[in-house]
Amino acid sequence: MITAILIGAGQRGAFVYGEYAKKHPEEFKVVAVAEPLEERRTECIQTHGISPDRAFTDWRDLLALGKIADCAMVCTQDRFHLEPVRESLRQGYHVMCEKPMSPNPEECVAMGEYAKQYKKTLTVCHVLRYSPFYSALKNIIDSQVIGDIINIQHLECVGYWHQAHSFVRGNWRNSKSSSPMILQKSCHDMDILAWLTGKKCRKVSSFGALTHFKKENAPKGVARYCMGGCKARSQCPYDAVKIYLEQEEWYSETIRKVVALEGTNEAVSLALKEGPYGRCVYDCDNDVVDHQVVNLEYEDGVTASFTMCAFTGKGSRVMNIMGTRGQILGDMEENTIEVLDFLTGNSVKTTVKTGNSGHSGSDDKFMEGFLKTVQTDGAYSLSGAEVSVESHLVALAAEESRVTGKTIEMDEYRKKIAERI
Repeated sequence: MITAILIGAGQRGAFVYGEYAKKHPEEFKVVAVAEPLEERRTECIQTHGISPDRAFTDWRDLLALGKIADCAMVCTQDRFHLEPVRESLRQGYHVMCEKPMSPNPEECVAMGEYAKQYKKTLTVCHVLRYSPFYSALKNIIDSQVIGDIINIQHLECVGYWHQAHSFVRGNWRNSKSSSPMILQKSCHDMDILAWLTGKKCRKVSSFGALTHFKKENAPKGVARYCMGGCKARSQCPYDAVKIYLEQEEWYSETIRKVVALEGTNEAVSLALKEGPYGRCVYDCDNDVVDHQVVNLEYEDGVTASFTMCAFTGKGSRVMNIMGTRGQILGDMEENTIEVLDFLTGNSVKTTVKTGNSGHSGSDDKFMEGFLKTVQTDGAYSLSGAEVSVESHLVALAAEESRVTGKTIEMDEYRKKIAERI
């Protein structure tokens, strides 16, 4: 059995990675936790049977115990990964780090270097690499059935309710306190493009903006809170009552527990009256984009275009992969892959079998992979620091291009970051 300490018992740390221990107690056990919010810390103690003397408000106090488990899961907010990652590696833990590693490119590179220095693995939560859907895509590409990749069109449909939840009302609404959206939401996608092509990125350009979720776009009669007498609720698709209490096809128990830890209708209703998730989407302190495009040029002239947009129904990722001998059309939400062979003209469409965990089965597959990384002392590594740092740098370069209007030469960008460390 693999044992772990958990630093940060929030949505991903407790409800996804920690949840794996509940489902597979014979494989994995959380033995200690550091979480500043008392109610979340208490729930984690009760869920995993953690001794009270191994539960702390500050990760420093937890790590002061020394190495008490096989691995450490660092699931704090985006800007607070570096120090617990470094200290955990120094103490000899194999480390999991929630993505993004950091909105600071120097910190991303530094974490990769710490893993080398302390000779331990640093696994970044790029869960899509482990997904049944993208694993199937990768196998098809590697089989050369479509020849050499020439171009990829990649669309990330964020979902209108997800944008409102996470990037307007939620923890990742403001880049100054969290991360740019292209990093927080889409370092997954920069990573997947690099993995599928097998190429290093040479140039990046990007365009995008926060267009809709602004005060000047508020309809008449809005209130600061949806439950505060808003007269526009019946005509607003972003109404918090609809999203968290009425439209069961959108929310999940995990999402509701982000709003109120109990997750009951009563608790959620109370939280929406004055809490952050009940705010009008046109009256928040959000500044991250609601749409962005990224153009990428890889080695050997391979190109890709990536579009991320809030204004979609279901959240999904759709890919059009064009090769010299064929074409692949893939839809992660539907879990379908269609392969067209130019030579024969045959087109074969298959449905990929996935599990019940998040990201179309990716979350559980990621945990299986992480445990294998720990068990093999790093012999198995699919999303280690070296490859993950690269995807973060590409995402951050895309944001720099969006802000400055300039095309970023990645070799120059990497060199500039290295010089600053």
